[in-house]
Amino acid sequence: MITIRKEALVNDHFYHIYNRSIAKYIVFNSLDEFKRIIQMINFFRFEEFNFKWSYFNRLTKKAQLEILQNIDLDKDKIVSVIAFCIMPTHVHFLLRQNKINGISNYTGRILNSYSKFFNFKHKRIGPLWAGRFKSVRIKSDEQLLHLTRYIHLNPTSAGLVKNPGEWNYSSYKEFITGHDLCDKQFICDNDIFNINPEKYEKFVNDRKDYQRKLSLIKNSLIDNYSG
Repeated sequence: MITIRKEALVNDHFYHIYNRSIAKYIVFNSLDEFKRIIQMINFFRFEEFNFKWSYFNRLTKKAQLEILQNIDLDKDKIVSVIAFCIMPTHVHFLLRQNKINGISNYTGRILNSYSKFFNFKHKRIGPLWAGRFKSVRIKSDEQLLHLTRYIHLNPTSAGLVKNPGEWNYSSYKEFITGHDLCDKQFICDNDIFNINPEKYEKFVNDRKDYQRKLSLIKNSLIDNYSG
């Protein structure tokens, strides 16, 4: 599905993409559900990965590997994933669009595929997300780096964990250690930042308490605020 937007998303530009569940419905309840969407985040960025997730997931590991070996991992990305965070009721992505309609196609496939999976699993019908995803274009390198921090601090701002490294469902650990939750696959193209892991960890955690306080204020003042 291609999402029609007021402003066209432009190739080689970076965007903060986010969406929340309808009525703050908890759409990620278990390790299996978090892992499922992270796998989608990984595979749907490749143009040649044009399989329905339900079909791909039924294949043997050998058959899945054969499909992945035929994908050019360096040249076939419709988007580059810079950072992400999956929260119980909403999602954040920092993406660079590489091909026309790349972000709309990528985000649409993830949200639609996950909706089908979730509704089937929970014997549910109806929409899962509160309308179309939102997008904000990033205008500077400084804004880009600060946005990764905001995204990675979402779990601490919401009081889900004390430190961002305790939340397994974001790209924070990739920035720090190079590992993620799903089979230690490397999803994010974060080498655009000239900052070492130790400095990045300090950069994020120095803002942790302030962003937590700000989130509490916004939550009390703004209806349907989701962080």
